[in-house]
Amino acid sequence: MTYGRAREAKKHVFELLKADDLGRAIFEIARMNKKKVVNYLISALCNCDPLVKWRAVSALGKVVASLADEDMERARIIMRRFMWMLNDESGGIGWGAPESMAEIMACHEGLAREYVPILVSYLREDANFLEYEPLQRGLLWGVSRLGSVRPQLVKSAGAGKYLPEFLKATDAEVRGMAAMGCGVLELKDTKEMLLRMINDTGTLMLYQNGKLYEKTVGDLAKEALRRIEATST
Repeated sequence: MTYGRAREAKKHVFELLKADDLGRAIFEIARMNKKKVVNYLISALCNCDPLVKWRAVSALGKVVASLADEDMERARIIMRRFMWMLNDESGGIGWGAPESMAEIMACHEGLAREYVPILVSYLREDANFLEYEPLQRGLLWGVSRLGSVRPQLVKSAGAGKYLPEFLKATDAEVRGMAAMGCGVLELKDTKEMLLRMINDTGTLMLYQNGKLYEKTVGDLAKEALRRIEATST
């Protein structure tokens, strides 16, 4: 593919990510050359439009899961690419990497069984802890997303031990995403902390089902409490 054609293909992918029908967009994206389209989607993780970025995450989940069904090793190479992006030695920041890893694992059980411990290690100060708050936001969203699909894998990897510490964060989005994760994983020991957060007016944008919603930390704390209490009855 020439540079001009590649540029047009990338532009087309970005246009699809902006479309109203995300399901149709992902269907069209998944029909393209997987190696090339993965590169376009990874570049979209840095897009200034947050909805384009998040929809790229959704598309990566479907595309890489499909690739894993065809060639597991090629899918592993992409997962390792995200891990490298989060490595200090990469020289980059790793925008979108934790949430993309999580979405891919939500879409493919085989990859989840291999890489859930790696994702959880980014929560741990004694392992691969992500210090940069914007990366923590994506990581915590990812833990919640993956936990909603594969709760036992996430729990078995020990995520519940490390999530509560993020409830104390100064960053509202980190607090909110951590609260959501505590609810998804039904962490009963966090009820008192969550109760203290129900009046937290810090705001954040939450990506769910292809759309962005404005929430407060208090909203997410209340929802987490409802989920935890529902499992206690």
